[in-house]
Amino acid sequence: MKTQFERMMDGLANVEAFLSGKQEGFKAHVPQGVDVKAIRNRLGMTQARFSDTFGFSLDAIKHWEGGRRTPEAPARTLLTVIDRNPVAVLTALDPAAFAAAGGSSKPNVRVDKKRQAPGEATQRRVHSAERRHRTAKQ
Repeated sequence: MKTQFERMMDGLANVEAFLSGKQEGFKAHVPQGVDVKAIRNRLGMTQARFSDTFGFSLDAIKHWEGGRRTPEAPARTLLTVIDRNPVAVLTALDPAAFAAAGGSSKPNVRVDKKRQAPGEATQRRVHSAERRHRTAKQ
């Protein structure tokens, strides 16, 4: 198994090859594990609300959080993006709903400082954005 430094050096070699024209594109590195419950809790959502909002089945959420199943690579990718920028995902899923509900394609979010760990990227709450999303869908 490679060390963190060796993986970083491999990544830099890939960047150099891409920039010099020796390699096209890049390889996405999907995380091996995603803590679905932690993501959902940071957003302050129930399992049902999380599944409705982001398009996962409720059973899948329950199985992932219970450790009975592991999300496939595409789901882990989406969950990672949801973790880092939930508003971007909501806007991408239905931008017209946000525009119709609030007159803007950029929904309002607020920083949840109580749940933010030291050194961790700012966590956002999407309650108002998600509410507008639901209202516009109806």
